Amino acid sequence: MKPLIPGWPAPSHVRACTTVRGFWGGQSSRLPEEREKLVAKLNLPETPIFLNQTHSTIALEASPENRDQTGDGSYTREPNRICVAMTADCLPVLACNREGTVVAAAHAGWRGLAHGIVENTLTAMNEPFANLLIWLGPAIGPNQFEVGDDVYQAFTQNDPAAAIGFKAQPNQKWLANIYTLARHRLVKLGIPPAHIYGGTHCTHTESESFYSFRREKDQAGRMASLIWIQRD
Repeated sequence: MKPLIPGWPAPSHVRACTTVRGFWGGQSSRLPEEREKLVAKLNLPETPIFLNQTHSTIALEASPENRDQTGDGSYTREPNRICVAMTADCLPVLACNREGTVVAAAHAGWRGLAHGIVENTLTAMNEPFANLLIWLGPAIGPNQFEVGDDVYQAFTQNDPAAAIGFKAQPNQKWLANIYTLARHRLVKLGIPPAHIYGGTHCTHTESESFYSFRREKDQAGRMASLIWIQRD
């Protein structure tokens, strides 16, 4: 299978993709051999700057000294430096400016999304928000992401309008739409709605294409969503 390529109007020298099931497994992703396998399969210019993802709100520059540091977002203006988000139901968010001089990737589970990982990552790009393009990669879909009241409160207690991303269930649970929640926060930040792309997949139901932690538990692999500025 081929990686998933974002459908967005990024400049041609901005390269981005998400790996899929059958292309790369993502198991033991911090091991050098797994990383080099990904480099070889995608013919990458460098090894991606993998982070130690902990559902934090930390955004770091994608630089060699930050490799394996704790963080859930990365950004760079350096050619051939690769930002990456590892996911298996959580939302990968890729971003670039319209000139293609800065790129970023964020790993947004519900905790990170609620607490500001996307805002922190995009702010670190140091670009006018209206000049950014966003792609929402494959995540768990709105009909599968059942959550408790703690998740609902995490989004709505300081932003009642975020209730647009939830659908009440008879069992006192909620169905959360992580794509709607992300779009809501992006627009509040100043991203034009027309600059936000993607958000059409469901990792839980599209089992032939994607890994899902909710479906496969600890046996789940990971998808890698990558973005970089290509320079030969």
